Amino acid sequence: MADELDPAVLPVMHMKARPVRPSFVARLLSGLFLGFAALLCFWLFVLPVIVVALSSVAAHWSGTILPDGFSTRWFERLSSSDFDALTTSLEIGMGVAVLGTVLGLWLALALEGRDRRGLGAFVDTIAMMPNGVPSVVLGLAVLIAYHKRPVDLSSSAAIVVFVQLALVLPFCYRCAAAALRPELTVLREAAASLGAPPSMVLRRVVLPQLVPAIRASLALGFALSLGELGATLTVYPPGFATVPIVVVGQVERGYYLPASALSLILLLVSLAALLLIAARVPRRRSD
Repeated sequence: MADELDPAVLPVMHMKARPVRPSFVARLLSGLFLGFAALLCFWLFVLPVIVVALSSVAAHWSGTILPDGFSTRWFERLSSSDFDALTTSLEIGMGVAVLGTVLGLWLALALEGRDRRGLGAFVDTIAMMPNGVPSVVLGLAVLIAYHKRPVDLSSSAAIVVFVQLALVLPFCYRCAAAALRPELTVLREAAASLGAPPSMVLRRVVLPQLVPAIRASLALGFALSLGELGATLTVYPPGFATVPIVVVGQVERGYYLPASALSLILLLVSLAALLLIAARVPRRRSD
């Protein structure tokens, strides 16, 4: 520097540099805003879950703030068909999550570094198109397209997997595409310059860096599949049922408390599955 600072001036400058504290009005407004946001989140997300939990153990609930009594009879009345629907929801959810993650990762790697014009832009648009289409319309389109030979899926559960995969794939693709940072490209090029084959680069360099994105894609795909109703209700074959379909049928008949019991079981099982997906596997230390 051309002009050196006098060491004697530094303590004076340090004493003058005080942190700027917000005024009382600013702190009050910030606290009110934070409290309102917390209350809004509780009202929109937490309170409905609490109501479903209370409804599932309510002996009778009508016109009162809290149930008149508590009982487990709604859980005891769940039939084998309800648990079959729960098993079907979990199987479809896991299958859709795995397929969506694999296809989304493959699509993101295929489009990495490609100019977002021409073919790259076209493929990217096609991959994201289900986000702009109502799920009922997409379900109807799949049902009409695949209800005759040579590709007849109308009587198979595969049509449910197909339509849910179409809805989940854009989210899985974006999870993987967002994780492909420029630093990862540098690591890939460095590994390739050292003589590593493409399969080793993918296995030893790319995939370990994409583990958080893969976990997020699996969790998001699984959660979206469990709650999907519009397209599933349009295409599901006879004898096939997921928990959302069963719950909607019970609500239409006025059986709100049994529907709450089944919904609570689905919520607990899905939370356990999501925690399992997010759990970190301890790495083995190499000697």
